[in-house]
Amino acid sequence: MPGTPRGFRDILPTEALARERISDSVRQVFSARGYVPVETPLLEDRAVLEQAGRIKGSPFQLFDSDGRLLMLRPDLTLPVARLAATRMRAGELPCRLRYAAPVVREQLSLKGQPRQFTQLGVELIHDDGAAAEAEVVALLAEALEALEVEAWRIVCGSVVPLTALLDACVASRELRERALALVHDSDLVSLDSLVAQSGLAEPVCRAISRLPRVSGGIEALDELDALLDAAGVEEGARGIAELRQLARDLPASLGERLSFDFSIINSFDYYTGIVFKGYAEGISASLGSGGRYDAVLANLGMDEGLAACGFALSLERLQEALGEQGESGVASPGVRADNRPLRIAVPKGSLFADAVKILEAAGLPVAALADAGRHLIVHEDGVDYIIVRAQDAPAFVAYGGADCGICGYDSLVEANVDLLQLVDLGFGGCRFIVAEPASAAGKADAAYAWRGSVRVATKYPRITQAYYDSLGQQVDIVALHGNIELGPIVGMVDRIVDITATGTTLAENDLVVVDDVMECTARFFAAPAAYRCDARVRDLATRLADAAGEGE
Repeated sequence: MPGTPRGFRDILPTEALARERISDSVRQVFSARGYVPVETPLLEDRAVLEQAGRIKGSPFQLFDSDGRLLMLRPDLTLPVARLAATRMRAGELPCRLRYAAPVVREQLSLKGQPRQFTQLGVELIHDDGAAAEAEVVALLAEALEALEVEAWRIVCGSVVPLTALLDACVASRELRERALALVHDSDLVSLDSLVAQSGLAEPVCRAISRLPRVSGGIEALDELDALLDAAGVEEGARGIAELRQLARDLPASLGERLSFDFSIINSFDYYTGIVFKGYAEGISASLGSGGRYDAVLANLGMDEGLAACGFALSLERLQEALGEQGESGVASPGVRADNRPLRIAVPKGSLFADAVKILEAAGLPVAALADAGRHLIVHEDGVDYIIVRAQDAPAFVAYGGADCGICGYDSLVEANVDLLQLVDLGFGGCRFIVAEPASAAGKADAAYAWRGSVRVATKYPRITQAYYDSLGQQVDIVALHGNIELGPIVGMVDRIVDITATGTTLAENDLVVVDDVMECTARFFAAPAAYRCDARVRDLATRLADAAGEGE
C-alpha cells in the first residue's frame, strides 16, 4: 500500500488550515517587534555547522557529487547563525531574524516518534546581552499569550552558575566533564554518587548536587547565591546578578508564569547564558525552547562581545496545546494539573512491594494500591497509580502516560528517553556482570585477538554497548529475552552480560564472573515538564529522598 516513509506524514486541508492560523498568529507577534523573515537551505554542509557549534538531534546525511558531507537541517539556530555571520554586516545590529520552516531528525523506529517538525522561531544578535535575553523571553511570552495557550508558563535557568562552580572548585578536568555530562543527561542520582566519591569539600559537594534541583520564583536565586557563597565562588562570576536583572527587565505581567529551574540547563558546549522553555498544561513536552549562545557567533568569525539569543516553537506541539488536529509524539491529556490526580508509574514484579512501602513512607495513600489485584490503574485520594512492567515505566512517563515513576536504573538506561532521574530509592539492588563458561576460560580473549570483537548475549543491549565502549572493545551483541546463560554454553556467543544477585544460577550452569559492569537500584524519576510545572512532583521527590535516607 503506498504511503509516506516512517515518521513523515501528509497534512490534509483541515489541519493545514489550523497550522496556517497558528503560524500567522506567531508571525504577526514576531513582525510587530521588528523581526524580519529569512530562509536557509534545507541541506547544509555538516563541517560548516560543526564549526559553529554542537549539532542538535540526529541528522539525515548524504554525500553530494563533490564528495562533501551534507545534512538535512535538524534545527534552525545554527543555519540562521551561519547566515548572519556570513551575510550580515556589523553595522546592522541589532539583527532581528525570524523563520518558519520544517526540520528533520532521525528517530529510532521503535520509539514511534515523528521525524519531521516545523519550527517557528527568532534569533536576535545584539551588542547588549542582557537586553537580548529580556527581549527574547518577553517575545516568547507574547506569542503564547497571543495564541491563547491555556495556563502557559516560562521556565528559565542558566549554565553560568554551574560552570562557574566547577571552574572555581574542581581542579580535575575529568571530574568537571563527567559532572556536566550527568547534568546534561538529567541523571542527578549518578551526579550525587559522583560528588560523594570525589573527595571535594562538603560545601562544594552540596552545591554541585543541589544546584540542578534548585527551582521556584525569584527566591530560588537566593538559594543559589547561598550555595555558591558557601562553596567559595566569587560573586561576580556566578551569573546570578544577570538572572536577577532578567527578572526585573521582563514585564511584570508575567508574574507567576515565570519561574526558575536549574534542572533545565544542558548543552554546556553550546549555551553560554540563559536557557529557557515554554510549557502548557496537558502537554508532556515543551512548546518551545531557546537560550543564549554567544560562542556560536565567535566560532563563525563574528566579532567578540556580540550576544546571540533565540528560541523555536514547535508548530506540532502548539497544535496539541490548542486542541487542533496534529501529531507531535507527546501526550495531550487536556486536563489541568490542579484538576486531575498525580499519575505515578509503579513497577509490578519484584520491585512492587518495596515501591508501595516507600510511597507510603512518603505520605501517599497506598491501601488500594497494595491490594491492586489485576487492576492496571488504581485511583486513590488524588493519585492515579499506573501499574506497569518496570521496563515500560520510563516510556509511560516520557510519553505522557504518567507524570513520574519508579523503576530500576537498568530500565532507565535501556529506555534512553528524556527523563529527570531524581532519587536513589535504595531498594531493588542488583549487580550487572560479565560471565563466561569456567571451562572456556581464555577463549573469549583469544577469539577477540583474531576476530576483533567479542560476541555477547544479553537482555540489555544499551548497558552492554556502553560497557564495551568504555573498554574500547568492539562487541557483537546477540539480544535474547530469556535463558541467556545458554548462549555461551551452546557456543553461540563468548560471554553474557546479565543481572546477578546471589550467583547461584551462574554456578549451576558452569559460568563464572569475569568483570563487573555496574550496580543498580531503583530510582524515582519524572517527566521534565511535570517536574518543572507541577509542584506535587517536586514535593514527592523531596519526600521520597527523605524516606529513602531514613531507610539507610
